[in-house]
Amino acid sequence: MPLTETFPSVTRIRSDFPALARLAGGKPVVYFDGPGGTQVPRPVAEAVVAYLYHHNANTHWAYPTSIETDAALAGARDVFAAFLNGHSEEIAFGANMTTLTMHLARALVRTWGPGDEIVVTELDHHANVDPWIEAARDRDLTVRRVRLLPESGTLDWDDLERQLSPRTRLLAIGAASNALGTITDVAAAARLAHAVGALVFVDGVHYAPHRLPDVRALECDGFACSAYKFYGPHVGVMWLMRDLFAAAPFPRLVPAWDAPPERAETGTLNHEGIVGAAAAIEWLADLAGPDGDLRSRLGRTFAALHERSEDLLRELWDGLAELPGVELFGPPPGAPRTPTVAFATDDLSSEALARQLGRAGIYLSHGDFYAHTVVQRLGRQPDGIARAGCACYTSPEDVGRLLEGIRLLTARESLPV
Repeated sequence: MPLTETFPSVTRIRSDFPALARLAGGKPVVYFDGPGGTQVPRPVAEAVVAYLYHHNANTHWAYPTSIETDAALAGARDVFAAFLNGHSEEIAFGANMTTLTMHLARALVRTWGPGDEIVVTELDHHANVDPWIEAARDRDLTVRRVRLLPESGTLDWDDLERQLSPRTRLLAIGAASNALGTITDVAAAARLAHAVGALVFVDGVHYAPHRLPDVRALECDGFACSAYKFYGPHVGVMWLMRDLFAAAPFPRLVPAWDAPPERAETGTLNHEGIVGAAAAIEWLADLAGPDGDLRSRLGRTFAALHERSEDLLRELWDGLAELPGVELFGPPPGAPRTPTVAFATDDLSSEALARQLGRAGIYLSHGDFYAHTVVQRLGRQPDGIARAGCACYTSPEDVGRLLEGIRLLTARESLPV
């Protein structure tokens, strides 16, 4: 029996999202901007409000709300340990993935010097490129780049092997491209990097909403993601293997805690956001029902959502491919990818396309999405590309409205608003 036959319907899932009640021209707004940030279900917002109303305090003091905050943060670490298949003391929180990556990069390069090398890729979001370049500049390190193959939207694996050497200290690689949807075989890349003695740090921001992360199976040393991409608030989450967590010389205030995981965190955190981020993971698990532990329930949820998203992806891709004047980028359905589709039209800039669709209540993003090098290698600068991403609340009707909107625009007809 397909998983989706026993899984909550899209209609049931949509009922948890107040944002979906928004109307434009009398019709519900259609959100295809999930790769830039998903909408938030009611239980997540309720968890944030409950913390602020009843438990709000700073940490590590002896009065009740401070003790309750300590417990809430510890509970959130437990939740994300289950989500990532790590351990609670390996989970750090921060403002977002970019900030956490910058902090880690500053720490790690303190132990490296001239002659050492960092390898980044052209497929990555610049949050997993520029922090390493900036840190390398301060220590006179060499940065090497792995080529993107524009025609397939995938990495050049021969070039990856060429860029790695005994001088490589770290490979920074994305698990999934936020621009093209490409899923990269991180475990295979990690084996190549580890063979030359390098660490592997993974940008999991676009991967985590679509595949249940498993840092052990990915064979990486660090992994970061952002909760606002999977139905939570704006909070970043970083997993580091225990030995690396303990050894990395993080910049810190002298009085601050120096034991993992807090040694990687700076200042007072966004406590309510962390509570909400954990609530988002628990909400996802609850979609699979009450049976089993948190990770097993998450496994069922992600499997069912993947099954649905494959159908939506194929419908969206095939529908766009049939429209004259539309160019698609990235791997086709059936290849390892997320349900995020990048495209451009002959007659409209990506911004003009998004603006006109937005007036009709169809929201999608445009530009380069901080994957600047990807868009450059596609030959789409300065205009960029349009990006439509399916989320757990995306319905076949949503896909139909998007396709019809683009059809009208490419035919130079007016959209109903």
